[in-house]
Amino acid sequence: MVTRLAEVGTVLLGKLAAHEFAMGGHSFDLPWPQPNNPWDPERTTGGSSSGTAAAVAAGLVLGGTGTETAGSINGPAALCGISGVKPTYGRVSRTGILPLAFTLDHAGPMAWTAEDCAILLQAMAGHDPSDPASSQEPVPDFRADLDRGVRGLRVGVVRHFFEADNPASEATRKGIEDALAWFAREGAEIREVRLSPLEIYSACTFVFLMAEAYAIHEPWLTTRRKEYGEIFRDRTSLGGLIRARDYVQALRRRRELCREIAGAMVDLHLLVDTSQAGEAPLSTGLSKWAFFERPALTTPAALTGFPSMSVCTGLGVGGLPVALQLIAKPFGEATLLRAAHAYERAHLWRDQRPPMAGST
Repeated sequence: MVTRLAEVGTVLLGKLAAHEFAMGGHSFDLPWPQPNNPWDPERTTGGSSSGTAAAVAAGLVLGGTGTETAGSINGPAALCGISGVKPTYGRVSRTGILPLAFTLDHAGPMAWTAEDCAILLQAMAGHDPSDPASSQEPVPDFRADLDRGVRGLRVGVVRHFFEADNPASEATRKGIEDALAWFAREGAEIREVRLSPLEIYSACTFVFLMAEAYAIHEPWLTTRRKEYGEIFRDRTSLGGLIRARDYVQALRRRRELCREIAGAMVDLHLLVDTSQAGEAPLSTGLSKWAFFERPALTTPAALTGFPSMSVCTGLGVGGLPVALQLIAKPFGEATLLRAAHAYERAHLWRDQRPPMAGST
């Protein structure tokens, strides 16, 4: 991924922070500082692609890379008010990326706008024979249809995900409803869609994540345990308790859920829900078990490998960003970017940057 970006002339400024091994959290016992949310330094950026989200939001970089296993691109993108794309599984090479869960890991771009994400994804995407999961699907011109607008798009709304399964904040729900109203005014067709409960998608995802992460780290967890941060160590150790039959059952359920979403989208271009239930919480006091307490809104796309994108829909309580999430059919990144670009261009608040400390 870095090589491809360099080949098209990208200037690599440096490396950015991430949660420990892409599954930690805001920790008190790590040897490096945690990134702060530029909209409010007391708030979390989310993770695991935390540094990229913060740097893009603050204007320190024009764009960057992220990885997502169960929400690590779309989650921080939503909390920091930027655009992030989790491509289709296999669209972007993972060569050189330390894995967290082989069957779920994705890499993708994070930037201030959908157009910038399209530019980055153009360079990043493509087959890589050194990644066994890399797809040979041809890479289209992701900018070709950016200005086509949303007229004619058929959009399904999975309301129960953010209204009942993991109830979103008032500002998040309003942002989604306002965005859907705008889509309809611009000529898109809006439909209601119902899928399996979000907790089913989330539980299945975390069986894979925990089991595979433990399999990778077991040699060091058993011999160098104290060198890990507490949050990562305790979370990952749970993977050692997952039985083979649990993993096999998750494989079976995953096939069912992939068929379910594919069936629901036969006559649709996009699904809409959200990538975060609300505005960024305070960094202090976050539970290390937080991602088990409520089903993760990003897991349906992460589990099935369908492409997804977080799009900022405005500012909520405390002037903090809120977002919606778009999901497209496999290798439908161009449709995601087209819809997101049209929405962003129509809303001038996208020009509003975080009020940096000391600025006027």
